[in-house]
Amino acid sequence: MSRILVTGGTGYIGSHTTVELMQKGFDVTIVDNLSNSSIDVLDGIAAIAGRKPDFANIDCCNFMDLDGVFRQYPDIVGVIHFAASKAVNESVEKPLLYYRNNLGSLVTLLEVMKLHRVPNIVFSSSCTVYGQPDEAHLPVDETAPIQTALSPYGNTKQINEEIIRDEAHADKSLNATILRYFNPIGAHPSACIGELLNGVPQNLLPFVTQTAAGLRPELKVFGNDYNTPDGSCIRDYIYVVDLAKAHVKAIDRMLNVEDRDQVEVFNLGTGNGISVFTLINEFEAATGVKLPYTVVGRREGDIEQVWANPKKANEVLGWKADTPLRDVLASAWKWEKKLRKL
Repeated sequence: MSRILVTGGTGYIGSHTTVELMQKGFDVTIVDNLSNSSIDVLDGIAAIAGRKPDFANIDCCNFMDLDGVFRQYPDIVGVIHFAASKAVNESVEKPLLYYRNNLGSLVTLLEVMKLHRVPNIVFSSSCTVYGQPDEAHLPVDETAPIQTALSPYGNTKQINEEIIRDEAHADKSLNATILRYFNPIGAHPSACIGELLNGVPQNLLPFVTQTAAGLRPELKVFGNDYNTPDGSCIRDYIYVVDLAKAHVKAIDRMLNVEDRDQVEVFNLGTGNGISVFTLINEFEAATGVKLPYTVVGRREGDIEQVWANPKKANEVLGWKADTPLRDVLASAWKWEKKLRKL
C-alpha cells in the first residue's frame, strides 16, 4: 500500500488523521519534534489502528534530517503537513519564532519533496485567512476574499498558501490540496487520543471540559452583546475525526483523480454556526454536567461570527462532517475524564 508522510503526526489533528489513514490501509511515517505533543500518542494510535506508525523525532526545518527520512522511506507518495506552531497569542509575543518555524518547515519540506520526486502535498490551513467576512460572504465559501491577518500565526497560514501556489506555478509536477479548517473539537470515541494541552487552552471547548472537570471554577464567556441571536460569538465546530477523514479523501483524490486542478482549496466545516451559549447548553445536555459560567467583556481580536459553506468539499471530495454535536461533545468529555482520571 502507499506510504504517506505526516508531519506533526503526534499532534491533535495529525494523530487522528494518522489513525484514519492506517485504517484505510495506508502505511504512515510520522515526523514530529514533540515540541507540542507526546511520544505516548503513538501508543494511543496503535491501540486504535492495531499497529504503530513509523516515527522519526526530527524538526521539519532541518533539511538533512528530513532528507534522511525520505531516503529511508522511498515509497512515500504524498505528504500531509501539520507541523506548525499554532498559538495565536504566542505568535503575537514571539513572531520570529512563528515565521522561522511555520515558513521554514514548509520551504524545507517542499525542497526535500522535489529532490525525491514526491509530488503530492496536503496543507493544513485555517479559516483565519478569511478574517471577519462581511454578510455577503456568510457562510464562507472558497471565493471569499482573503483578509489581512490579525496575528503572525494567521499570516504564516496565508504566506504558506502563497508559497505553495508559487512553487506549483514553477513546478508543474507538484500537486497541492489546501484545507482551510474551521474549529476542530472533540476526541476519538475510544478516548485513546485527543487534544493534549500545554498551559492555558486557546479554544473554547477545552475551557468547557476543564471547567466541568473542576480544574477551573467557572467558564468565562467573552461578550454577550454581539450582533448574533443570543449575543455570543458564533463558530463552526467540526469534529476532529470528521476533519481527519477529509485528509484521507484529499489524498485519495490526489492519487486517483487525474482531472483535477494543480492546486485545490477546500473549506472544512459543518455549515452550521453554533453560538457560545448554544455550545454550553449542548454540552450540559450531552454530559449531564452543569457548567458554571460568567459573562465578561469582549476579548480583543475575537471575530463575531464565521461558519463554513462546505458545499465544495461535500461535492468534490465526497466528504461531509455529519457527526451529531452532542456525540462530539460527549467524546471531548470522555477524553477529559480519562486525562483527569475521573
